[in-house]
Amino acid sequence: MSAIITLTTDLGLSDAYVAAMKGVILSINPDVRLIDISHTIKSQNIPQAAFVVSTVYSFFPQKTIHVVVVDPGVGTDRRAIIIRTHSADFVAPDNGVLSYVIQQSSTKPMEDITSVQQIELEPKLQVVELTEQRFWRSPVSPTFHGRDIFAPVAALLSLGFPPIDFGEAITSVTMLPLPHPHRTLDSSLMGHILHIDNFGNLITNIKCDDLPQTTSAMTTMIGNHSIAGLSHTYAEGRGLLTLIGSSGYLEVSLKGGNASTFLNAKIGDEVRIR
Repeated sequence: MSAIITLTTDLGLSDAYVAAMKGVILSINPDVRLIDISHTIKSQNIPQAAFVVSTVYSFFPQKTIHVVVVDPGVGTDRRAIIIRTHSADFVAPDNGVLSYVIQQSSTKPMEDITSVQQIELEPKLQVVELTEQRFWRSPVSPTFHGRDIFAPVAALLSLGFPPIDFGEAITSVTMLPLPHPHRTLDSSLMGHILHIDNFGNLITNIKCDDLPQTTSAMTTMIGNHSIAGLSHTYAEGRGLLTLIGSSGYLEVSLKGGNASTFLNAKIGDEVRIR
């Protein structure tokens, strides 16, 4: 089977940036299979890209290469890295955009991370800083490392080059503070909106295992609105509803409408469950 490279960026679809990255990759490995995860990540929104990638990479075959380019620090001294996990390779700037991947690949808890910081990785995760410029396009644009660094490195990885060929092994990476649901003094479960999808569904950081066993007695509070119980599909009931979406997280939805617009909700807003 041909190697697979996925692309996740905030480059949009109205310009030629994504096509340029694909052109570079195909010039090096014309047999690779290119898959677009998303190019409509909100501009420079690193947490959104980190979450979106975390919900999809596990569905790809082993050894898939995932390129994630949401890079407000492009051209600065921020590092460019490869992370090799047991299932996939990730090529990205070292700015926290792989935080959920790292969390899901680690055995130690990370709830105590409260700010953007460097963390030491477990030995099972191989990390390489991209320093071997002979593998990059020349000259390298200081504003488009996606085309000139990440794309050629990913293409060469797809041909079987080992990560260490591209630079120096490192043991620490940048990690974002990932929001975790927690119990409040009144025993409510407090979570937050992580992502708003194309339908306006509000995807929270609350998972199925966090919910009470008897969900029929559950009430979800968001803003001034309360939602009773837990639905199984988007078509149940009327008005606002909650359900466990395909990514395994609790979602707030509006039957036949857009919950984000209806609630004037945004990423980071609180969602409380009683």
